[in-house]
Amino acid sequence: MAEQIAQRVAALQMVSGHDLQANLKVAKRLMQTARATGASTVVLPENFAVLNTRQMVAQGQREVDDDGEIRRFLRQQARALGLCIVAGSLPLASRPDGSAINDRVRASCLVVDAQGHESARYDKIHLFDARVDDSHGQYRESDTFEPGEQVVAVETPAGRLGLSICFDLRFPELFRRLRSLGVAWVALPAAFTQHTGAAHWHTLLRARAIENQFWLVAAGQGGQNDSKRRTYGHSLIVDPWGQVVAEAGEGEAVIFADLDHQLTERVRGNMVMDPVLK
Repeated sequence: MAEQIAQRVAALQMVSGHDLQANLKVAKRLMQTARATGASTVVLPENFAVLNTRQMVAQGQREVDDDGEIRRFLRQQARALGLCIVAGSLPLASRPDGSAINDRVRASCLVVDAQGHESARYDKIHLFDARVDDSHGQYRESDTFEPGEQVVAVETPAGRLGLSICFDLRFPELFRRLRSLGVAWVALPAAFTQHTGAAHWHTLLRARAIENQFWLVAAGQGGQNDSKRRTYGHSLIVDPWGQVVAEAGEGEAVIFADLDHQLTERVRGNMVMDPVLK
């Protein structure tokens, strides 16, 4: 196993299906690969463990307890590999204050440190309710998910991290708020559809990085997830100048980069972008 490099971050691309155990097995293997490259921190994609909407509420109820199968898996892998895991999204049938959600769940991104402690939780704020010109057609996340309200930043080995999930990418106000919280990089776990990804994925990711002068690490689903759902893939790592420094294609992949925070400071120093409007 390679020597760990603090600022090396890996984005893990998956093609999750409806079998929870199979999904966890793939996630474990990709995390082992990332650790072998020297990564200190990994970002899993949205819905990395549970993709099937019909399974979300039941699994989310099982995950309320921190000994839920997915949460237990994450803690075990973080400790075993010495990794900080940005855990894509998983369903949780409770709010951050502990209150129960009875008929829906939240799409929650947990950050698990290398000691196996859950150090942060972000609940997806912007839900994907849209018609898309693909075989799935209609997407209504709000039928299954309750939106979050809190903007979240957390310290990681690779620097101060801001959290976002998938459809959040289309709302620049969230990323501006994360910049105001002093983040050096932002993770975006995603499951962009093939149709919308081909049209907007690269443009939006590069724009958010350029606007806010931070690193952006986007880990996607990338392939034929089931008979009706195809995801775009093309996981990206984008630098604060908007340059793509690593990119996957389709299928399972591990991409990584060393987040150069001196570059971030140079970009920010050379082009001051403090807002004029208050």
